[in-house]
Amino acid sequence: MNDDPIDGLDEQSNMLWQRMGNVPTPEPSPEMRTQFYTMLDSFEQEEKAKPQSVWTRIQETVKQRWSVGLAGQLAYGLVLLSVGVAAGVWWQRPNNEQVAYQQRIDTLSVQVGEMRQMMMLSLLENPSATERLRAVSYTKDIPEVDHHVIDALLTTLDNDPNVNVRLVTLEALADLAHDARVRERLVQSLTRQESPLVQVALADVMVKLQEKRSLKPLRQLLRQDGLNYLVKIKLEQTIKELS
Repeated sequence: MNDDPIDGLDEQSNMLWQRMGNVPTPEPSPEMRTQFYTMLDSFEQEEKAKPQSVWTRIQETVKQRWSVGLAGQLAYGLVLLSVGVAAGVWWQRPNNEQVAYQQRIDTLSVQVGEMRQMMMLSLLENPSATERLRAVSYTKDIPEVDHHVIDALLTTLDNDPNVNVRLVTLEALADLAHDARVRERLVQSLTRQESPLVQVALADVMVKLQEKRSLKPLRQLLRQDGLNYLVKIKLEQTIKELS
């Protein structure tokens, strides 16, 4: 047996609605229709005049703040996020392009340096002194001078028949004197030179480098027979400065 009061109320409610359904519906008179609309209008006015409940006010406040405040802030935040992402992409793209461009420039520079080195080594064997001078001038445009270039310059300094070529080569080697092997070979070249111009130029380089190891070959050169008088004076001065 079910003693639930709610079930009993439901059963009574159903019986009531069944009985009401059997009651004949009277036709409304014109006066009743007028009274109904009058009552409806009065009810609406009373409802508007009533203060809102706490729950209703909370609902309205939430709706207003969502539609005006939170929704606006959310939209603004999304706009800022979109702008930030777009700006990041915009700034990142030029950086990537700049890095790629710089890499291409570096690669091209290395390739040009290698080509100049090949041209230099080839032109140093040219019978024309003008071409050999041009070959030595390429040394300044080679980013990294390797031992092939250094060996070629040292050979040119000691053996080239043209004095001007040897002088230009000496200048190029002086710029590479941070290499210990270059400094040593420059010292050794003092006794191998016969041109007064090259001898004087070599003496100046020894002073510039403050290369004291050159004192012995300088004294040896100073004792040579037939040494040019001006060269002799220069050598004596150089020995004095380095001693």
